[in-house]
This record gives sequence, structure tokens and C-alpha cells, in this order.
Amino acid sequence: MRRAATLLLAAMLLTASPGLAGEAVMPPPGDRDKCPVCGMFVKPYPEWTAAVVYRDGHAHYFDGAKDLFKFLQGPQQFVATHRPDEVTALVVTEYYALTPIDAQAALFVIGSDVLGPMGRELIPLATAADAAEFVKDHGGRVLTFDAVTAAQVKELE
Repeated sequence: MRRAATLLLAAMLLTASPGLAGEAVMPPPGDRDKCPVCGMFVKPYPEWTAAVVYRDGHAHYFDGAKDLFKFLQGPQQFVATHRPDEVTALVVTEYYALTPIDAQAALFVIGSDVLGPMGRELIPLATAADAAEFVKDHGGRVLTFDAVTAAQVKELE
């Protein structure tokens, strides 16, 4: 059920925002921006920052891809100020380059020995070659955005 909700949200994003898949614009988080999922301040962890960016320029920031996926499974649980049809970008920070990339185009490694600010994490990578190198060095397995399930995210807790 949760995976269906995530896929529905992703489908809504793609239809509501033509060209979304090629964009990776993430305004920097401010000193007071907190992750709506865990309540942690985000700015101290720029190498892990993820965001949902809205048409009005507002962004909800996350301290890692794991909390971004938790948010996508039920955004109404966390914020009531924006609707899914207002989303213009889903952005994660790429592990090696430390630059924002489109979350829907990223590859994610789950089950590695690398920990994020909240422990076990989904590691965003830009290319299949980077993902393969990361798995060789740190273990885990590679997932696409659409293949990440609520059960897998829960396993990381």
C-alpha cells in the first residue's frame, strides 16, 4: 500500500512537472530548517541533504534520502502546507560529488556500511558505475527510485 502511494506521488510529480527528471535545483537550507520527518536540523549535514521543492519556491529539507522516502509515503502526515501537485523537484545530494541530483534519476544503495546522520541510510549515486564502485567498497545493493519500498526504508530504522 505504501509503495503504491509513493509510486502515485512520483507519477503525479512527473505529470504535474514536465521536465522534472532533468532538474536538480535545491536552494540551500537555512539555519532553522528542520526535517519534517525526524525534526533534526538539516544545515549541519550538507553532504546528506535532500529536499522536496515546491512551485512557490518553498522546500522541505531532509537529513538524508531515507527521510525523504518516508515523507513521500505520506506527506500529509508531516506537513499540511503544500500539496503533492505543487512539487517541482525531488532532490538528493550525490554521495561522491556532493552536488544536488534529481532523486527520481538517482540510484540508491541500501544495506551498505556507510552511516548517515540518523544511522543506516539510502546512499544516492548519479551513475551505475558510481553505484557499482560504491557497492564494491561498502557493500549493499542498488535500487532505482521506483524500486525503494516502505518495507526497505523501515528496515533502515
